[in-house]
Parts: sequence; C-alpha cells; structure tokens
Amino acid sequence: MLAPPSAAQEAPLSAIDWLSIQRNAPPVLTQPDTPVAQSANVPNVEVMPLDDPGVGGVGLLPSSITGLPPSLWQGSEEAELIALIEQLGTRKPTIPALDSLLHTLLLAEAAAPSTDSGEAFLAARIASLQDHGLVAPAEAMVERVGILTPTLFDQAFDLALLTGSDAALCGMLDTTPALAPDLETRIWCATRDGDYSRAMTIYQTADALGQLSDLDSELLLRFLDPEYGEASSPLRPPVRPTPLQFRLFEAIGEALPTAPLPLPFATVELSGDAGWRAQLQAAERLARAGAIDDNQLLGVYTSQMRAASGGIWDRVEALQRFETALTTGDPGAVSSALETVWPQMRTAGLLLPFSNLFASRLQGLPLSARAKDIAALAGLLSADYETVARGITESADANHRFLAAVATGTIDMSPPPNLPHAAALLDAWSGRPQAPEDLSALPSENRLGEALLRSIQRFESGASGNDADVTEALRALRAFGLEDVARRSALQLAILDMEGARR
Repeated sequence: MLAPPSAAQEAPLSAIDWLSIQRNAPPVLTQPDTPVAQSANVPNVEVMPLDDPGVGGVGLLPSSITGLPPSLWQGSEEAELIALIEQLGTRKPTIPALDSLLHTLLLAEAAAPSTDSGEAFLAARIASLQDHGLVAPAEAMVERVGILTPTLFDQAFDLALLTGSDAALCGMLDTTPALAPDLETRIWCATRDGDYSRAMTIYQTADALGQLSDLDSELLLRFLDPEYGEASSPLRPPVRPTPLQFRLFEAIGEALPTAPLPLPFATVELSGDAGWRAQLQAAERLARAGAIDDNQLLGVYTSQMRAASGGIWDRVEALQRFETALTTGDPGAVSSALETVWPQMRTAGLLLPFSNLFASRLQGLPLSARAKDIAALAGLLSADYETVARGITESADANHRFLAAVATGTIDMSPPPNLPHAAALLDAWSGRPQAPEDLSALPSENRLGEALLRSIQRFESGASGNDADVTEALRALRAFGLEDVARRSALQLAILDMEGARR
C-alpha cells in the first residue's frame, strides 16, 4: 500500500509529466490542506538503478517517484495480471486520471509475480503501453532488459520501426539470427545493412516455400525491385498493418495515412514530416489518450497559422484566438474567446488538456457569466482543482458547489438531480474510506497492483451505467491511499459526462 499521506513529504509526479521533464530533480508539489496522497499519471527518461527486480519487474519509474511499493505485483498470479491488463486495454471511453494511474502501474519498477519468470508479464505491460500510444516509454522499457528473448525482440523491433530506431536491433539480429525467426524482419534488416543480394535470396527462398503472406510477399518484392513496383497498381492497404508493413508501404512510395490506424502509428506523425494536418490529428489522438504532454499538444496547435476552414482548422483558430486574448488580458476578449474554444475542445475530447494548460490563468478574471462557469469547470478539471474549489462560493449553482465539495473531499450537501453520478460520489465520501471486501485484503498480500487494476476496471464498468461500482472503486482508491486519484477521477467523470465530452 502507498505510504500514509502524513508520511509523504513530496507528492510523486505523474508518469507522463515526470518522463517529460528535464533530467533534474522533480519539483516539489504543493500539498493540499487536507493530506492527499498524490498519484502518478506517465513520464525524458532518467534511469535510476535499484536492486534488480528481474525481467518481469523492469520499469522506468522507481518507487521514489510512484510512491508504490516494490512488492506491487509479487503476490499475484502472472496469468491473472496479464488478463486484467489486456481487458483494460480495450475499454472505452476512459477516465484520464485512471489512464494516468494505469500508465504508472505499467511503468513502475517492481518485483514481478514470484511464481513465474516474469517475461510474459513484462511483454503484456509493453504491449499495453504500445496500445496506449506510449511508444517511446515502452521502447525505453525494453532497452532496460539487457539480453532479449525472441518475444521481447519482436516487441522491441515493432517499437523501433515506429520510432525509426531499428538500425541497432538489425545489428543485433545480424549477430544473433535466432532472435527473429520471421523472414520478413531478416529481409528488412539485410537491406538495412546494404546487403541487397542476401535480402533477395532470403525473399526468393521464403516465397518459393510459401512462408510469406500474400501481402508481405508483394510488399517485399516491390521494396526489393523498384522497377517491378513502378509497373504495378497501388496495393490495397490492410486495416491493421504491422509496423513493418507500414514502413514497407512508406518505402515503396505508398505511405499510409495514420488517422484510421491504431493509436501507436500516430506517434510517427508527430515529427510533422507528413504535414501539419496529420501532425495535428496525431497530437490530438495522443493527447486524448494521455500519451503526450499537454504542452506538446499546444506547441503543435500554435506552430503555424491555419490554412483552411472547418473541422480541425476551426479548432486551431479558436485555440489561437483564445491564447492571444489571454495574452492581451482583455476580460471581454477572453470571455468571448473562451465561450468559443470550450465547445471546440469538448467536441474533440480535449477538455482535460485544455484545462491543464489554461485554467490557472482564468481564475480571478472578471469574465462573463458563461465564461466564469467554464473557467470554474476548467479549474476543477485541472491539477489545481482544490484551490479552485475553495474559491467557489455559496452563490454558485448547485452543480458547482457539489463539485467543489468533491474536490475538497468534504461533501456535506445533497446531490444535485441533474449532475451525472452525483449520488455515487456522495456515497463514496460518506464515512471512512473502505475497500470492497474482495479487494481490501489484497495490499497486505503484496497484491496492491492487482487491487488497483481491479479498482480501475470497476470504476470504468460503473461509469458505463452501474453507479454502485463507481462508489466501490472510489472507496477502494481512497482506502489504498490514492485520495488524489479518487477525487480527480470523480471530478472528471461528473464534469465530462455533464458536458457530453467523454470519448
């Protein structure tokens, strides 16, 4: 279990936030008046060696950052944990605070389940990180393993193809061919080494023996024989290409757009090489998943002036006009711009990144009534939610007052009838926090990680319609010392559902 709040001198950073800062000591976060154990969301990667946790326990975030114990997974069954991680990878829509917690759990350095070697558990964590768009952190995790098995090499190679860093792994494969039994990888790496004759020999042998799929055979032939490719019709793209197929399409001059592809492919577009629109779409997708820093999204939004109108371009213009209004400090201009940009961010499912970026600058401004309401909601969605809550007065509407009570953890009013999940939130903060019976004993059995995964799963299930599960999940998070995660999850669920913005 996490250390008691009173024992925490510094709150741990979120995972993405921590991985995004410079390689210096993390800043001290301000503790709220009521002791709250701060969670971790996902984090340039600073390696901090600890006692060797084994292959399955490899991670990027040590306990000193996460606040989680090294025995996080030790008492659980590996197969059970893998099943939970895979199930959580398919849920939608999600709650950002719980995504952040999940990312931290996946990146945590902690001993693997003691009953197994841990390789399958590590592979499941890496696969989940990749599915969530956390390609660079997943790649950094594999790099910490040392000697790779064929399974881990296969994952590492997929990640390297997405980041364009596959040369080193091809060099490894050249000295240890057994790492990659699939011939497509060997052919690609042979061309990487400039050995086209060997690549063609491997291709011809594999094709003759029927060891390549029809698509891979055609792609590799066009890749190895450009003249043949130039005389052929364009290929029909697959719905879910592998990273190698994606790179082969790119190499033969038929690059695939990433917008309809699974989330990990969006990372390829962040460089901007395929144009600003593709970069914008990718940044929005990754920001919704909590896979990039909010400031990275803002940097993409403000890097150019819009070139067209409608859709994403209207969103870009609204954001840029809003930022300009904030800079001028004219309350009327800020109010007007905020009333325009908020629905744009809501439609895109980006209210949380927007709030994190701008909420603090909105507080205290003499805004219009509607803009003031928006500023309050943005503040409650931001990291400064408790400070903002203390500024919400008795004259505010019932929804805002109730949300402020959730933010401070002291709900002393009846739930408003038109606020989603309000009754469930009231129940979660009634009396002392106590985990459901099926979860309460897990931390003492060195199964805190499993307990938290099950709490996330229960909350997400409840968010889809069973408020009793929301209450139980919040009580569990509070009982396990994650008060901050509980409050932020509750606020995000209520506000995003009220705004119709949960995606």
